Amino acid sequence: MSPTIKDIALRAGVSYATVSRALNNHPEVSKATREKVLHLAKEMGYRPNAIARGLVTKETRTIGLVLPDITNPFFPEVARGVEEAASESGYSVFLCNTDWSSEREEEHLHALMQKQVDGFIVAPSSDQLTHLLKILDAGCKAVFISGVISHPNSVSIIIDNVRGAQMAVEHLLKKGHRQIGFVGGVQDVATNNERFLGYRKALESWGIGLEWDCIRKGDFRREGGLAVTKELLRLEERPTAIFAANDLTALGVLQAVKEEGLAIPQDVAVVGFDDIQFASLPEIELTTIAQPKFQMGRLAFQKLLQMNKEDGPAKERIILRPKLVVRKTS
Repeated sequence: MSPTIKDIALRAGVSYATVSRALNNHPEVSKATREKVLHLAKEMGYRPNAIARGLVTKETRTIGLVLPDITNPFFPEVARGVEEAASESGYSVFLCNTDWSSEREEEHLHALMQKQVDGFIVAPSSDQLTHLLKILDAGCKAVFISGVISHPNSVSIIIDNVRGAQMAVEHLLKKGHRQIGFVGGVQDVATNNERFLGYRKALESWGIGLEWDCIRKGDFRREGGLAVTKELLRLEERPTAIFAANDLTALGVLQAVKEEGLAIPQDVAVVGFDDIQFASLPEIELTTIAQPKFQMGRLAFQKLLQMNKEDGPAKERIILRPKLVVRKTS
């Protein structure tokens, strides 16, 4: 069992209150007593109780990080950026996975509130925002990644999904493709809808109308991309290129193309979105739209810290620029 302040007080022969003051560098404690207490605390392996300390300081130096899919390599890169920035500032991170469920997201947020975290960094699981607005209305501070919530207690950090998708599809159009399929992600998520909008705008700008037979609903996972791409490839007029809503989906698209006995990019070109680590592997070489994932995580924590230190509303929207990375799949 970890030693407590009372254990240190017993060893030091002073009162519980004196130990507390010494640990908090209170001016009423003599230098000799403070040094004795600090020496004993170190010797005994004392670690302050974050919750108890938070009752006094009104901060626990912990934050909640709520992500929709930790199996998607995009999100661990974001988490790494958050954790590194938090560690540099002496903060700890509680990581929660929602599996794209708004109900689980709400449960995690309530659990984190009970732990009295100093704020949240959230990648929303859907566009159902009622529960998120409730925690903001309660005075909690939050930074949202890959999703926008308009509230004075929040900051949103997003990539320009519409422009990124346009860049992807325009790249395929310039390569001569006119029958371009779209394999989407979770339907009620802004990220998916914005990338579909970019896909649509790119086609329209080239005078090409939507062909709904070439559009399929996915789930942002490889397995979903694999299943719906096989449907596309069996059309009488199959697409000669496919834009996938994220890289995991694109991996499923690549697998489907190969399983159907087609060549990439000669028969079907493929472009993804995110530029996860797998995308650059020699066996894959996926053309994709890159996001600054690690930097996004660092920025999210820095903004949350700034919000907690400053008074007044922090409502802000930060839009990051996407980048087209051309590789062998297109």
